[in-house]
Amino acid sequence: MVDIAKFFLEFTVEESCGKCVPCRIGTKRLLEILDKITMGKATLEDLDKMEELCDHIKGNSLCGLGQTAPNPVLSTLRYFRDEYVAHVVDKRCPAGVCKNLIRYEIIPDKCTGCTACSRNCPVAAINGEIKKVHEIDQEICIKCGVCYDTCRFDAINIV
Repeated sequence: MVDIAKFFLEFTVEESCGKCVPCRIGTKRLLEILDKITMGKATLEDLDKMEELCDHIKGNSLCGLGQTAPNPVLSTLRYFRDEYVAHVVDKRCPAGVCKNLIRYEIIPDKCTGCTACSRNCPVAAINGEIKKVHEIDQEICIKCGVCYDTCRFDAINIV
């Protein structure tokens, strides 16, 4: 739901005529907070700021676009707050769509050391010897999913 709110807000930011400050600047600031959330860099205070900003935009915009722009954010915050909290506190995306919050991990019991994942990794983020359990270097991993798609033994888990 966080990603859906972000999608609608991106549209609103693009469609704003720019005449009034709450819509022109407020929606951009709101989108920046949503970006922070989907990148795993937000705090719980950001959720409170976002709600306050939504109320300000809604109450002070001149036209219907600005007055309704915060509605997807407010609705998702009201009914799916746990997803926002998961992004902020647990640094994970329950829907698995926020790329920065996805982690690929190798399951040691299933890894045969076939090296298929490491050979196909575009950034050489997977290390290990033949016939031994491999590891993914999370600092290097670009979260492209090639390892997950390549593994024939279901030894890679999306966390």
